[in-house]
Amino acid sequence: MSTKSPPTFKIERELLAQGFQRIVGVDEAGCGALAGPVVASAVILPMDSRIGALRDSKLLSERQREELYPLIVERAVAWSVGMASVEEIARLNIRGANLLAMRRAVEELESIDYLLVDAWTIPGVTVPQRGIIRGDLKVKSIAAASVIAKVTRDRLMIELAREFPVYGFEVHKGYATKVHRDAIALHGPCPHHRLSYKTFAS
Repeated sequence: MSTKSPPTFKIERELLAQGFQRIVGVDEAGCGALAGPVVASAVILPMDSRIGALRDSKLLSERQREELYPLIVERAVAWSVGMASVEEIARLNIRGANLLAMRRAVEELESIDYLLVDAWTIPGVTVPQRGIIRGDLKVKSIAAASVIAKVTRDRLMIELAREFPVYGFEVHKGYATKVHRDAIALHGPCPHHRLSYKTFAS
């Protein structure tokens, strides 16, 4: 599938035809950052949600994501967010923390039938699930989850920027830009940096 093609409800419709009703898209944001939590979202998006501009959050501008966020929240049957902290990232590694955040998001929803997860499958959940490579590009409910997760995490990083203004979190959201690396070199890390990452190895 071309990355220029918008995500569709094709897989959700196939699952509905098999009798599944509450089909959840799951995605995360913040895996590759040097600071801040990893944030996951789970979204049940109805087939008649009519959010034509919905795409993988990475293909959208910050303004576009902020415009889509309230539409998804308003039109979703249900949605939730789960997080894993910097301490949990250090303890579990980023993949383990990512899966933990996803599981926490899923556990916030009631009476779910099936999970469609970007890239992974989530251990410890009892409902059927499917991991879909590049699912945020292909599956509408996963794309919706990617936007909710990204906007939620970006807003958190903007809050952290007020507490720790020297790092520029409000601009790069904790990712490894030159500005961010230079600020770490100048000021050292803060409590929200992922000190288990090799960037911080002495």
